[in-house]
Amino acid sequence: MKILVLNGPNINFLGIREKGIYGSEDYNSLVTSLEGKAKEEGHELEVYQSNYEGGLIDKIQEAYHNGTEGIIINPGAFTHYSYALRDALGSVEIPKIEVHISNVHKREEFRHLSVTAPVCTGQVVGLGLKGYALAMDFLTGR
Repeated sequence: MKILVLNGPNINFLGIREKGIYGSEDYNSLVTSLEGKAKEEGHELEVYQSNYEGGLIDKIQEAYHNGTEGIIINPGAFTHYSYALRDALGSVEIPKIEVHISNVHKREEFRHLSVTAPVCTGQVVGLGLKGYALAMDFLTGR
């Protein structure tokens, strides 16, 4: 299966920012773990991170044309207000799982709303970096 993992703003600062919320593992550790899992299971994986909304939208549009069969996305703060990202996700008929490392429902009120979740197949929230692996398992039917 061909899977695209998209990470939004500040996800590249894992292990640096708010360790009490996001943990001490760094971004490279997350990427290495996902790449290892994909290789072991025989999947093709692309991981992309951008602090810019347009970069994420471009990748979603590319996915439509390049045979991507599943998208895992942690939109970061864009979750709560990016209607452009929502529209891009909603425009592709590809299974999509939204992932959040922390339990956004136990945090500040503004984090409780996801404008992107309604156009995703499902959502994994609050299970740390393991949420990405669980999203991959869902997409691949494991």
